[in-house]
Amino acid sequence: MDLLSESSNPNFEYTITNINPSSSSTISMLPPPLPPPPPPPAPSRYENQKRRDWNTFGQYLRNHRPPLSLSLCSGTHVLEFLRYLDQFGKTKVHNQTCPFFGRPNPPAPCPCPLRQAWGSLDALIGRLRAAYDEHGGKPETNPFGARAVRVYLREVRDYQAKARGISYQKKRKRPKKTVATPAPATNQ
Repeated sequence: MDLLSESSNPNFEYTITNINPSSSSTISMLPPPLPPPPPPPAPSRYENQKRRDWNTFGQYLRNHRPPLSLSLCSGTHVLEFLRYLDQFGKTKVHNQTCPFFGRPNPPAPCPCPLRQAWGSLDALIGRLRAAYDEHGGKPETNPFGARAVRVYLREVRDYQAKARGISYQKKRKRPKKTVATPAPATNQ
């Protein structure tokens, strides 16, 4: 290892000493400092939402009586959290006793409750599953992937589809169309 050349040692320092014995000045020339590293890119909208959702769930666990730690959290607690979020929903879901149950566009208002839409809950669970993994949780103990949570989401989806009178049909992936590119023209 060459410690004497500037190219191999970033801490190499040039020192010039004045030979005049009456003067004891030393001039030191250091290489210019490196520019600071560029700031990390701003988190995406998805990452911001995932962080907010994770913080909201953490707050829910802290406010739970008795307070819960994440390691003791189960699918049952996730279901409680989803039911708690229903009170902040904006989607009208008709009860079976409502005269508008099963009608896609009701002609008048009704007293049916506002709930979280199935798509919102499904996306929330997806973000929380990812956040759990990122925070060191093991996939096999992830409470957001519990069977009870998947069944609940399926029931919410089916019930909301019936309440609106719209049957839910899984979207099928269409095969990609191959676009034929024209052969390059040859000049003769």
